[in-house]
Amino acid sequence: MIDKAGHARRRILLITASSPAIQKVRRARVLNFQQITMPYLASFVPSNWDVIHVDEAITPVDVTLQVDLVATTFHTPSAPHVYELAGQFRQRGIPVALGGPHVTLLPDEAQAHADVVFVGEAELSWPRFLRDFETGQYAHRYTSDIPPTLEDAPMARKDLYHRRDYTAGRLFATRGCVYGCDFCALAVMYQRKVRKRPVACVAAEYASFPGKVIIFWDDNLANDREYAKELFRAIAPHKKWWSSQASIQAGEDEEFLELAARSGCKQLFIGLESISQSSMNEVHKGFNRVESYARIIERIHAHGIAVQAGIVFGFDNDTDAIFDETLDFLEAAGVQNATFNILTPYPGTKLFQRLEAEGRILTRDWNKYNGREDVVFQPRNMSPDTLLEGYRRANRRFYSAESITRRLSRSPVGLWWTLPINIAYTLAFQHYHK
Repeated sequence: MIDKAGHARRRILLITASSPAIQKVRRARVLNFQQITMPYLASFVPSNWDVIHVDEAITPVDVTLQVDLVATTFHTPSAPHVYELAGQFRQRGIPVALGGPHVTLLPDEAQAHADVVFVGEAELSWPRFLRDFETGQYAHRYTSDIPPTLEDAPMARKDLYHRRDYTAGRLFATRGCVYGCDFCALAVMYQRKVRKRPVACVAAEYASFPGKVIIFWDDNLANDREYAKELFRAIAPHKKWWSSQASIQAGEDEEFLELAARSGCKQLFIGLESISQSSMNEVHKGFNRVESYARIIERIHAHGIAVQAGIVFGFDNDTDAIFDETLDFLEAAGVQNATFNILTPYPGTKLFQRLEAEGRILTRDWNKYNGREDVVFQPRNMSPDTLLEGYRRANRRFYSAESITRRLSRSPVGLWWTLPINIAYTLAFQHYHK
């Protein structure tokens, strides 16, 4: 196709991948926020290209679409599904480009299913590939060894957000995390290098969303607390509400919490991971001091900020007692929300390497690396079935009427919205397990 200026127009299909199995798992989750990767990468596509974005959580991919190029990024549990999709497009002679965490962790595997793979971050390699594609002389692998700066990171394409996720906007201010926890794929993906966008650029994008509720898709917004404080001061005048992820160390900084609350922070996702200090030491996350959890949660609540706790079950020090002990703690602390996960050793992580060396990896069926429906390794102090049932029991108890009443009465922060969300989760879990 030729545009009015006489330039050849191309069509690219960008896919936010979500396999049917992952979509099934996520039905029990009330809040499934829009992924920003593809709308963000679309902002690098030249103006003479037409961009089609399909979010599989909303719409299935039409493999009969007439496009010049297909591209997607994906996590490990969606890998088999993405490979199948890629095969259908490639059979029609349409080139397929793959990137994201799983590709970076296992590039040779992904290469067998794609015309092009991207290893590492894409700010530099993605535009270079698109230029090469236009000439017909592109490489089959683009590797980013040096984490790119985010100084000139563009705004994501708002017109490509399709999911109704109860938010008005999604953006990121920073990328990466300073820590190197054994089970975390981000430590491999981003090489523990933290990058920050200019505060003025982030504040401008934040202000550009017309609605009230904003999600910061940061791995750890508290990596650089002085940067975060500057950001909070910049966004406070816009009078919006926001939520993000932060390490528990943020709760030790009174000024961080005060400025966050004043700027509109309503909830922080805190990766507690485990209430067992030995488990935290085991996976090199010993900087999480379990004895400080209750005090820090109370301090966060004192600023009117709700806490969503990230909890993982299945560490080597866990026994069957860990499930009820964890719920006892969360209820006593008045935690408003929690995300429970089964420990999952993603390929390429230190955890996977250790468990593989010990002969404890049970399957390489990536469909099962979902962290919620399957146990893919042999736990040390319980059976896989015990771990799975304990995880399910924890969810049932946390979202029971008794637990909701106990938790929210002890810390009634944001009760007007935390209570409806807890009730919605209760109904979603009941429906899902039927």
